[in-house]
Amino acid sequence: MNSLQAKVWRKVMRGFYLSFDVAVIGTVIVLAGLFYVHTYGGIVVGRHPEKLVLPESSILVASDGTKLRKIPLPESGYRAKAHLEEMPDLLLDTFLAVEDRSFYRHNGLDYKGIARAVYTNSTHMRISEGGSTITQQLARNLYLNRDQTLLRKLNEASIALSLEKRLSKHDILELYLNEIYMGDGQFGIKSAAEHYFGVTDLKKLSVAQIASLAAIPKGPSIYNPLHKGDLPIQRRNVVLGIMKRQGLITREDMISAMNTKYQPPAKVNPLVLGASYMDAALKEASQRTGKTLEELKTGGYTIVTGMNMAAQAALEDTFANPDFFPPDGKDQQVEAAMVIMDHRTGEIVALTGGRHPAAGSLNRAVVDARQPGSAFKPIIAYGPALESGEFSPDSMLQDRKVAYGSYKPQNLGGAYQGQMTMRQALQQSVNAPAVWLLQQVGITKATQFAAKLGIPLTSEDANLSIALGGVHSGVSPLKMAQAYSVFASGGIYRDAHLVRQITDSKGRVLYAYRPDERQVISHSTAENMTSMLRGVVNEGTGMKARMNRPVAGKTGTTQLDLPGGSSKGNRDLWFVGYTSEWTGAVWMGFDRTDADHYMTAGSGKAAALFSAVMRRGLER
Repeated sequence: MNSLQAKVWRKVMRGFYLSFDVAVIGTVIVLAGLFYVHTYGGIVVGRHPEKLVLPESSILVASDGTKLRKIPLPESGYRAKAHLEEMPDLLLDTFLAVEDRSFYRHNGLDYKGIARAVYTNSTHMRISEGGSTITQQLARNLYLNRDQTLLRKLNEASIALSLEKRLSKHDILELYLNEIYMGDGQFGIKSAAEHYFGVTDLKKLSVAQIASLAAIPKGPSIYNPLHKGDLPIQRRNVVLGIMKRQGLITREDMISAMNTKYQPPAKVNPLVLGASYMDAALKEASQRTGKTLEELKTGGYTIVTGMNMAAQAALEDTFANPDFFPPDGKDQQVEAAMVIMDHRTGEIVALTGGRHPAAGSLNRAVVDARQPGSAFKPIIAYGPALESGEFSPDSMLQDRKVAYGSYKPQNLGGAYQGQMTMRQALQQSVNAPAVWLLQQVGITKATQFAAKLGIPLTSEDANLSIALGGVHSGVSPLKMAQAYSVFASGGIYRDAHLVRQITDSKGRVLYAYRPDERQVISHSTAENMTSMLRGVVNEGTGMKARMNRPVAGKTGTTQLDLPGGSSKGNRDLWFVGYTSEWTGAVWMGFDRTDADHYMTAGSGKAAALFSAVMRRGLER
């Protein structure tokens, strides 16, 4: 072999070795890629089984069946799930015709579609969507982001293969149709059908409605029926054409559907009522079931409450009227809270934790934070005295300026009559007789009586100042309504509750309230107390609570007592009372009381607010 031949041979061999190296490296890369695609998805799906259980919006319902609120999912949308058996065949066939015609024939990947997408992406020198099967779309939506990268496409393919191995085609399609985003905050076919068309039974969807739903996934923000312009109709008509070509509908069906004009459903209950009520109901549901708030919100539960729509609307409408409230401070609004309870059942029919409450805001209706003032006298002094059998409404009580050790209670205005009847003392809200009476009954018996009414007290409350509402940790309007409801019910305690029943997405009862009625005080005590409390409203401090029906109740104030400041004002204004149907408790005041923020009005403001709400609620 001459030198020229040798030189040529060396070049040939170098080319061969280079080609061999490239082939080996390429083979390794391909094998590694195949290994990656066939293992990555299994690892991801195996580590995150919770992804296959879709969160579903739970619903809160009023006592009459009115839907109050569909709870948004963590991703700020709504989902209602449905089984394939609940969906019409035309809906399923249309989605398959539009999104994945070979769904039942492939193993998760449409290789022809992928090849077309690869060719298109290569010629345009970029990565874009395309060639995605329903399984791939599901993989992307459940586990991945929407980054346009080659790695994400590989991950999508890998997860799709894993899903096909783990799930049946039936389950994959059902997951897809429940998971897919359908625009305007709606996830899944069922939620979209109700949102866009007011249809809750999917079997009743029309051809035009099915086509509109199948049109959305290609561009949820521009193809959903609520989007302004012609794009939704144009896309719907494209889908109708596909349905016709696939033999799913006749030409007549297609033309008829194309001529159908979209009519959005009528908005039911456009004003969302009861933000505070629903917050409290969810917390109660959590306590009753042992489920977390997150589980309750995303479990597809139907939570039936005791809300009376008329009562709640009356409450919120009245609270929105500034005429019922004293002037606001410079940087604080006068706040208020109210609870209305049907003492015949124990259900809370209306509740608000503020004048303009938002979901998740401070719920003043249920927080034990405010001293009840004289509204506590029936619970801690007069009630226990009547129950003891040693006193009646006509018993004479001492009304003198007396020092009980270091405690020196005083009457408002400093006037004393020497003695007066129990009825008079309660009607005029005189302090000295209440304290004297509590001493006669004994603090132990009095606190036991309060506990029977639903207000347990602590050792820090075991002093005579409790007669005037000096509850160390404060009470809530809810607890005050609970306590007075016993007087309204003839001595029967019925547990105050907001939740009537909870069912899951399949209609199975998870929780149902079981009435718990107990005669905790004598009927005569309750009757005598009602008689005296009616006197408070008819002739005493609670006259502004009068209505066109008998009302029993008691006012309450806690006086301003600021170091070095004025004492001519109040921290809190209360009225707690009842009719034959409902018991209500109102609190009014500033969240932060200081020298610039205190109530100059008296408890008549709270009584007037009580009257306005109760009157409107009962008349509706």
